[in-house]
Amino acid sequence: MFPPALAPQAGYYALLGAHKRVRIAMEAPYDKRRKETHRYDVADTRGRLTLTVPVRQPHGIARARWTDVSISGHGRWQAVHAAALASAYGRTPFYEFYIDRLAPALFAPEDTPLSEQIMAVNSVLCDILLIDTEIDYGADAVADMPSMPGVGPYWQVRGREHGFIGNLSVLDLLFNMGPEAALLLRRAF
Repeated sequence: MFPPALAPQAGYYALLGAHKRVRIAMEAPYDKRRKETHRYDVADTRGRLTLTVPVRQPHGIARARWTDVSISGHGRWQAVHAAALASAYGRTPFYEFYIDRLAPALFAPEDTPLSEQIMAVNSVLCDILLIDTEIDYGADAVADMPSMPGVGPYWQVRGREHGFIGNLSVLDLLFNMGPEAALLLRRAF
């Protein structure tokens, strides 16, 4: 059982690819302490940068689920994320190749249910990374992430300045390594 997560670490996708079928607990009770559900880390010019998709907490719902959480338009986050990703990965070999496919899912409009955004991002990433695992998003149990394998070290565009930065979003692996990302994920298991 996997917790819902937006553009999670590469190890998450290594685990997804290692199974024929997985359950993602999208129907789990909403817990505002689970920040990984709407945050992801990238390697920026100064090191690790956490990008957060602002969400509207479900008010007036007695037993709110993650499917009840929607994206907020607070802080023009789509423009901030787009600029941060372009700054962080614009010089990588594969950023321009993949960003147009990812942008509609990553920069979902205000009021989109967070669960829909997560499913859309997962769909695009699984397609790019050649992961054909069947994913059931209806699980309702609270999920703790299974132990994730480390993916890397691999070439990173800012590796000379910062050294290898591990446990970043799978976007880092994808923008830096392109088609080779799928091979690295398979080797993690």
